[in-house]
Amino acid sequence: MDPDIRKHLLRDEGEVIVDEVRHHWVAFVRPVLETVLGMLLLVSSAYVPVEIGWLPLLLALAVFLHAAWIALREHRDRFVITNMRVFRVHGVLSQNLATMPLSRILDITVVKPLHGRILGFGHFCFESAAQEQGLRDIRYVGQPDQRDLAIQRVVQRSGLRGPRVN
Repeated sequence: MDPDIRKHLLRDEGEVIVDEVRHHWVAFVRPVLETVLGMLLLVSSAYVPVEIGWLPLLLALAVFLHAAWIALREHRDRFVITNMRVFRVHGVLSQNLATMPLSRILDITVVKPLHGRILGFGHFCFESAAQEQGLRDIRYVGQPDQRDLAIQRVVQRSGLRGPRVN
């Protein structure tokens, strides 16, 4: 169920993937906790009167479906850095694609909350000329410092800022 990132590349123009960013494992903690709650609801159905035994089963099913939806949504959310642009592909039933050429990236803010610093994740906030786009906030990025450096290297090598580095 991985999104097909390669179909979005401009191969004729020589675009190549520098990095494909999946969500850090922390983004999956909520669906795991919801699954545990669903299991508890299933177990509790054995201890309730028979007349209402269907209620915990129904609640467990709803919790399992919600957890699966969140896990699938997080799994299908990808942020891609290429030699020409950055783009994000996300969505379960419908797919959204947001793209930004490297030349439009004005600033990248890397936010690393305390628990993110401990667990190795952070959030990106892209500043560009057009503030409302699907690439403004990228959450739960593993190894945020290395990923930020990768973007900075690509921007530098493209000659968009400062002297070109070979």
